[in-house]
Amino acid sequence: MDQPVRIGVISDTHIPQRAKTIPPIVYQLFSGVALILHAGDLTTDDVIVQLEAIAPVYAVHGNVDPPDLVRRLPKKREIHVGGVRIGLIHGDGPGRSTPERALAAFPGADCVVFGHSHIPVCRREGKTLLFNPGSATDKRREERCSVGILTVAGGVVDGEIIRF
Repeated sequence: MDQPVRIGVISDTHIPQRAKTIPPIVYQLFSGVALILHAGDLTTDDVIVQLEAIAPVYAVHGNVDPPDLVRRLPKKREIHVGGVRIGLIHGDGPGRSTPERALAAFPGADCVVFGHSHIPVCRREGKTLLFNPGSATDKRREERCSVGILTVAGGVVDGEIIRF
């Protein structure tokens, strides 16, 4: 039987506007993950460098990322891990709610990871896990900052929001 694959999920880091660096606790929480997904609004490529010290990073650009990041990072992307299809998008745009826009971008995906709202989400919409890790640096109206962990095992993806 295959070992479960753990994936770190982070979004809306807004560095250096909201924090100078990735919070140290993120390194602990993401210890041992196979890869990291960043759902946009990095605002500097230093975020990718910092996270790559933990694991390979797959990122998309968000609505406040500078032009150089927008050129380098896609608006959306798909990642295939352990037999599951994961869509990654920031989620900004006109009409609909952020979760609805994210779901619409990846019909039939096993999981859709998004950001933008800074509000953690971990729920199923039909067969799709809809997942927003919140923000590791800018909690806005939330009580605490947060990140997420996805676990892929046996062709199924599950998620956990971790607040700190």
